[in-house]
Amino acid sequence: MLDTNILVSAILGGKLSRILDSWIAGQFILLVSDDIITEYIKVLNRPKFGLPQQVVDDIIGYLFQKAEFVMPAQGIEIIKDDPDDNKFLAVALAGNAEVIVSGDQHLLKIGLFQHIEIINAREFLQLIEGKRWNS
Repeated sequence: MLDTNILVSAILGGKLSRILDSWIAGQFILLVSDDIITEYIKVLNRPKFGLPQQVVDDIIGYLFQKAEFVMPAQGIEIIKDDPDDNKFLAVALAGNAEVIVSGDQHLLKIGLFQHIEIINAREFLQLIEGKRWNS
């Protein structure tokens, strides 16, 4: 599972674009929910990224086609400082994810949530070299 800042960074290019390439190649499953997709859309449409609307629409269309939608049965209230981040934990748990890839310090400081590792992009890039992940 990819939190919003990782997905947006990967879309904008640079080293993290390898994460998108790995997803497209089927190396891992991207878990999302309606709430996560809504946040992706909101952030991708921010003027500071300068993405044309057609590009945002194409990205979201691809996510709807290729990502695995999960409907968490229960809400999770672990992160008090930024409760909006809890949706990533809930989806990861409901989807039996192995990892959450994040640049968010609220998530990263948890480190391990139940059986789910919370790692940064650099660590994830190292891991996808030789292993399939249900993230």
